[in-house]
Formats: sequence, C-alpha cells, structure tokens
Amino acid sequence: MRIEGNNPVFVTGVERSGSSIIAQIISLCGVFTGRTSPMYENIGIKNLLDSFFFQMKADPRGQYPLPDLQRLVVPLNWSKKVEGSLYKDGYDGKTTWMYKSNRIAQTWPLWSLSFPNAKWIIVRRRTGDVVDSCIKTGYMDAYQDRTIQQLIGVETERDGWLWWVHEHEKMFVGMLEDGLDCKVIWPERILTGDFRQIYEMLNWLGLKWNVGIMEVLEKKLIKNHKP
Repeated sequence: MRIEGNNPVFVTGVERSGSSIIAQIISLCGVFTGRTSPMYENIGIKNLLDSFFFQMKADPRGQYPLPDLQRLVVPLNWSKKVEGSLYKDGYDGKTTWMYKSNRIAQTWPLWSLSFPNAKWIIVRRRTGDVVDSCIKTGYMDAYQDRTIQQLIGVETERDGWLWWVHEHEKMFVGMLEDGLDCKVIWPERILTGDFRQIYEMLNWLGLKWNVGIMEVLEKKLIKNHKP
C-alpha cells in the first residue's frame, strides 16, 4: 500500500537547536508522527536510520564520524521501509506525516531522493549557544576525545563542536542549493514573544493553529526565564 501523495514534513537541524519544540508544535496541529521518543522522533524510523548509519560506518548518535555524503548510497527500498514503519504505527496513508531527526540533515540526499515532494524545516540556533549546550549535555561527548580532536585538526572540545556545527552548515547550504522545499526557523525568537515564524510555518504547511500551542510555548518561556 502506497502513501497517497507522499508529502511528508521533515524537521531537522543541528542537535541542541530546538527542533523538538518545533516538532511538538507541528504534531499538535494534526500531522501523523506515530510512536515517538520524548524528543518527538518516530521510534521505528529511528531504528531504520540507526542501521543505515552503521552501514555508512558513521556514529548513530550523529556526533562523529558523520556520514560521508560523497559515498552515500541510497537503498532502493528506503521509502517502502519508512512507509512500512508508519503503517505499523497505525498510519491511514492519507494524513500528512512528519519525521523529526537531526540526522536527516546528515543524510539529506537519502530523504530527498526517496521523498521528492517533502517539505523541509531547518531549525537554527546561534552557533555559540549550540556549542555551549553541547558541552553542558552529558551524552554529547564525542569531541572530548583527544583522538577525534586530532582527526579534525582542533585542540579543544569547544573547537570540536564548532567544527561539527560548521559541517552541518555546509549540509544546509547543500540542501538549499539543491532546491529542496525548505523553511528556516529560529525557535529562540519565541523567547522574545515573537511567534511570526511559527504562524508562517503552519500556514506554509497548510496546518491550522492549535490552542494547545500557546500552552507549550508558555511553558518553554517560563522554563527559560527561571531566575
């Protein structure tokens, strides 16, 4: 059974940029996400992507090594595997569906070729803030490794994460230059009470505002403004 239209929404960006809050907002507006992790990533598709990263000899966490896009081979049945995972989660084959993962950007040709009608949301955050967040987050530990630092030509963990962010920026440029249907979102604007990009994003996706969004955003504002 094929998915009618096959027009998914892909939410991606550098990890620690706020892609989860964007995915949560879109989910509230009625798109299908299936069984997800607390970070709003579909579990079944995540497992498929984990296997693909192992095949590419890349870090399944998306830290280091990153997939080599020059050597990326797109499996002929990738779209069918993804669709199969969605149907196992109860997908009806008609509703717009979404997959959120920071690793989508790291493998973007795989998704672009498999789902050419997709809409892409690239979530951005100031580089320094991303680096600070990575250093403070326990599971973000790849660039503490001195061997990895030497492989990429840096001397500190901070410079390692800077390198990592810049590699993602190259991916974003590649996506835009390839003509993907993209919209760039900066969630940090929410913290100043500027919701314009959220309204524009939902309109672009053909979704209606859900009253639950404001509650989600208010909780985010309170969390980030604790004394």
